[in-house]
Amino acid sequence: MSSKNTNKPSKSPSESHAEIIVRMFPSDANPAGNVFGGEILKNIDMVAGIVAQRHSQSNAVTVSLDSVNFLKPVFVGNVLFLNARINYVHNSSMEIEVKVEAEDIITGIRNVTATAFVTFVGLGQNGKPIPVPNLTLKTDEERVKFEEGKSRMEKRLKNRQK
Repeated sequence: MSSKNTNKPSKSPSESHAEIIVRMFPSDANPAGNVFGGEILKNIDMVAGIVAQRHSQSNAVTVSLDSVNFLKPVFVGNVLFLNARINYVHNSSMEIEVKVEAEDIITGIRNVTATAFVTFVGLGQNGKPIPVPNLTLKTDEERVKFEEGKSRMEKRLKNRQK
């Protein structure tokens, strides 16, 4: 099964998946040692951008960052694992889902600390939106994520028109 989009060869979500690992330092945090939400958002945007560019094979820019949920604090010394996958494609836009886990290196305990959905648009050399490849959906999970992403995209578009 494949989503409907362009003449470009379609790609599976696994072809553009990305994970980055980042250690949190004192410069990333407030005086109490809690990492700034903005630092976590920066890393979410970075890993989502990698997925968007891998999928589109073009420049890609952030259009929206929504459904960001900070679930647990991140502390200085924690290692962040940011996993990103593409869920949905529509013409030039792509929805990327990011899951953030923080690991305490001393204990080895990992906790999911944040989740987010980020929308990117693929751009051509002229800076205008371009069609991006379809998604090839092979598993039930990929089909479910695609339909959920489609629903969120429809809500985003509806909210922009208000």
